[in-house]
This record gives sequence, C-alpha cells and structure tokens, in this order.
Amino acid sequence: MSIKIENAVVEYAARRILNGIELEIEAGEFVSIVGETGCGKSTLLRLILAEERPTEGRVLVQERERSRPDRTCGYVPQRYSLFPDKTVLENVMFGLGWRKRREFREEALRYLRHTGLQESDAKKYPHQLSGGMQQRVAIAQALIMKPPVLLMDEAFSALDPGTRRGMQRLMKNLWRESGTTVVFVTHNTREAVCLGTRVIALAKGEHGASVALDLEVPHLDFDSDEEELARLIARVEAASVKAEWPLAHDDDASPVRTHTRV
Repeated sequence: MSIKIENAVVEYAARRILNGIELEIEAGEFVSIVGETGCGKSTLLRLILAEERPTEGRVLVQERERSRPDRTCGYVPQRYSLFPDKTVLENVMFGLGWRKRREFREEALRYLRHTGLQESDAKKYPHQLSGGMQQRVAIAQALIMKPPVLLMDEAFSALDPGTRRGMQRLMKNLWRESGTTVVFVTHNTREAVCLGTRVIALAKGEHGASVALDLEVPHLDFDSDEEELARLIARVEAASVKAEWPLAHDDDASPVRTHTRV
C-alpha cells in the first residue's frame, strides 16, 4: 500500500473541511480526485504532502505516518514552481544538492528530453518558455527526485486547450514508464476519467466533504468510446454534488467497479 488515509478530519476555525476521509491507494495507481470548488481536494493533497496535519485521524505513505514534507512525495502545483533567476537545467537539478548536480547533469538533460523539451532549452530561463514548457520543466524537476508518490494540484488548468491535451498524454505516458504512484487533483472531469486508473469524487456535506464515489477505470484513454466516456463523466459529476450517496451496486454489467461511502 502506497498511501493510507485513516478517518482524516480537517477543521479550520471550527469549520470542518474534510470529514472522515478513508482511502487506500496502492503503489503504481494513477488516482484522479475531483469535486466542486471548496470541497477540500487541495487540502487532501496537502495532507499527503504533509504540508498540513489532520485535526483527527492520520495519513501514511509507505507505512510511515506523515509529519513533514520530504522526498517521498514529489509535488507539481498549478502555478509553475520554477526559480526565475535559474536556468531550466538549474531548476531541474535544484533539489539534488550541490555535490550531485554535476554528476546528475546528463540525467537532468535526459528528463528534459523525456518531457518533450530540447537540450537547447536547458540554458533558457523560465520567462523565455511558454506555459506548457514551464510545466514540463516542473514535472522533470519533480520526477528527477524519483519520488514514490507524485502529487499534482490542478497542474494543467492554466494551460491553453491544445497544450493541455499534449500535457495530458505526456503525463500518462510518463506514469506508465515510471510506475510512480500519482495523485492528480483536477476540476476537469474528462481529464480525471481519461488519466486516472481510479477516480475519487469528493462531495460537500453538512459536516464537511467526504468520499462520495470511487471508480476504477483501468481501461479508459483519451481515444475511448465517447458514449462510455460521457456516461462515466456524468456519473462522476452527479456524485460530486451529492453530500450523501447510497452504497452502489452495478447492475448494468459495466466493466467499471464502483464503491461508495456514505
């Protein structure tokens, strides 16, 4: 088990944001998390990252309770996390430490090429890159640390539609090649369904958000049958606006296994 969240509750000033979250994520899964604005998606990601601690319950990564951010979890935020005064190559190697930077220069260049950038881009500064290129650098920056878990918070939301589609396909290919456990927060339900092997919908309730729906979707891709995609997207979107959801049973012979929590 890569990630385990046990009855996690988060409260801010007596206002409950997350209410009794129970999740288990196996190593190598690509888990998409969706839900309405303000339902606690990013809060849940910060619990795994250990930028926040739960008010109640606990969060474990690789069987160790989270207490502070470390190299176990890589992180790609919505806004590019690049240092403006450093070159692309320096940004990618920043987390390696001074001693290892010269040693890992070739590996850093390989990661840049792997994310679709050219070796000539290595000497550029962030302001010389497009938004999509900057996000590719941010992904290379996270992956070079070889984290067992990669957390992505609305990582493609600031990109134009064409660039976003390219980044979606790139990310799925990188995940398949690396075997990294990915937890991906997004507002885009289609993106969630096409990228994830599993989609988790959070829904607000009177006492905070909880898991409303948990779907395994191992066979889907961007070129999957549109009718099937539309059906699953509608199901996820319906769940994300319900505060309570009865235990689901698939009676339609669907290949998608579904389980929900009240």
